[in-house]
Amino acid sequence: MQDTKNFTELVQARRSVRKYDVNAEFNHDDVQKALELALLSPNSSNMQLWKFHRVISSDIRSRIAEYCMGQNAAKTANELVVVTTTPAYWKQRAELNAHQVRTAFEGRNDSIAKRARKYYEKLIPTLYNNDGLGVRGLVRRCYSWWVGRNKPMVREVSKADLRVCLHKSTSLASMTFMLAMQDMGYDTCPMEGFDSKRVKSALSLADDEEITMIISCGVRAEDGIYSERHRVPPSDVIRQY
Repeated sequence: MQDTKNFTELVQARRSVRKYDVNAEFNHDDVQKALELALLSPNSSNMQLWKFHRVISSDIRSRIAEYCMGQNAAKTANELVVVTTTPAYWKQRAELNAHQVRTAFEGRNDSIAKRARKYYEKLIPTLYNNDGLGVRGLVRRCYSWWVGRNKPMVREVSKADLRVCLHKSTSLASMTFMLAMQDMGYDTCPMEGFDSKRVKSALSLADDEEITMIISCGVRAEDGIYSERHRVPPSDVIRQY
């Protein structure tokens, strides 16, 4: 299915669809294409600590829909995409990024090259190397506070801060995915109302893998949009300085 729009039309057309047409044509290959576009999304330090679990099987989809509190957006979807963070892969990603930087700046020893190597070879491993109790993060926060007394310093360096950072990145990718689906003529709904423990068990997710959201996919039914879109006035939320 294809219904190409310009960006403004895409943003205006995208709605959180609460009910899909179960008889509409749906090509699961298009979901794969949209997810591959989502992988191009910006993310913190290019760590790409995300994963997209495609739930196509009707049996598993039915179970996940039940764990989504029986939402119509889940029950009538042709496919569900469970978006998660994957902090356990930090070392692998850090080493990959460090290798890419070394290759990109091979033979260079200027300030930009030195800063890039230092960032990916030393700073990133220091930031992502956390213990179960978050003690290393506490030490980093104390250091950040001390240095920040005299000059600008990044303050969000704890284990909890990193968790927020990972969910930010996966949310950016999720938005790219939903816009890509809209561009292909499909609809989506990002859901947060779900039993995360049961969903993780159903998909055999790692203990430290956290669900950012579950996105349902399909073609909206005639009554799939429950009401007119409502947004607060731009003047309430947009500031100039």
